[in-house]
Amino acid sequence: MTVDAGAIAEVCDAIRGGDRGALARTITLLESTRADQAERGQAILEALLPFTEGATRLGITGPPGVGKSTFIEALGLHLIDRRLRVGVLAVDPSSPVTGGSILGDKTRMERLAQREEAFIRPSPSGGSLGGVAQRTRECMLLCEAAGYDVVIVETVGIGQSEVSVAGMVDFFLVLLQPGSGDDLQGLKKGVLELADGLVVNKADGELAAAAERARGMYEQALHLLRPLSPHWSPRVLTASALIGTGIAESWEMVVEQHEVLRTSGEAQARRREQARAWMWTLLEEGLRRAFRDDSAVAARIEKLEAQVAALEVPPAKAARILLDAFRSG
Repeated sequence: MTVDAGAIAEVCDAIRGGDRGALARTITLLESTRADQAERGQAILEALLPFTEGATRLGITGPPGVGKSTFIEALGLHLIDRRLRVGVLAVDPSSPVTGGSILGDKTRMERLAQREEAFIRPSPSGGSLGGVAQRTRECMLLCEAAGYDVVIVETVGIGQSEVSVAGMVDFFLVLLQPGSGDDLQGLKKGVLELADGLVVNKADGELAAAAERARGMYEQALHLLRPLSPHWSPRVLTASALIGTGIAESWEMVVEQHEVLRTSGEAQARRREQARAWMWTLLEEGLRRAFRDDSAVAARIEKLEAQVAALEVPPAKAARILLDAFRSG
């Protein structure tokens, strides 16, 4: 397919000029399973790469019910009050029936969605690893090219999504609920190790005291872990997205971490490593797709899968047979 350079330039100008419709349409192209549309989306992204890298990339995760969307909306409105433009990439679980987003974040962030300074994109995970949409990284770069100062990536809070998001952002924030020590036992150690900061949400009313107790317990737990960065030790704050307390402090924590890592050079090193890891992820995706599309593999894979399931052929032998078929093809 030949990409029209003039049309690509026109779309790029529209995106850089703040046209949210052009941005949304380009993200749709990037997420498309049609090769011609995806290629056009990639061409637009490549043309915009010189205008990326300027935003603060913030990942936010937490268990279902912790109030991620309410927190993100409160944070987004706070950032807008500070004259910042905010992009939100909310990765929804995919419906097993339609393949589309289940949660519909625009309905969950109604006030933020109405602001011209904000762009919210609910994106179905499409069954990709850990629930993170396959093209979230590219969408993040498009938002940066569109001039958004802060790009927030919300995860579904399940599976390996935390690992995937932590590997593409500058600050990884984990939201927690006030509660007993049982919550601490239930929180995966790996999530704590990835976090640049923790916020106990819903710290209001009758839950205020419980939130403060939880903050102390999580703070103690962090002391038992080796910090991810030699220059930054994760902190634990309390907040109530419902009444707006702790939101400003949460953002100040992000700003302070960014300045510390920028001064030490670690921020730049993180971005370089993330770009390298992204290349390998895309390469692995391409190889997996090419492997399954190979005619020699396709001719044998169904029978071998059945033989492995029936314990007639060892998995290692089946893999060798398919790899040999792929190489010879």
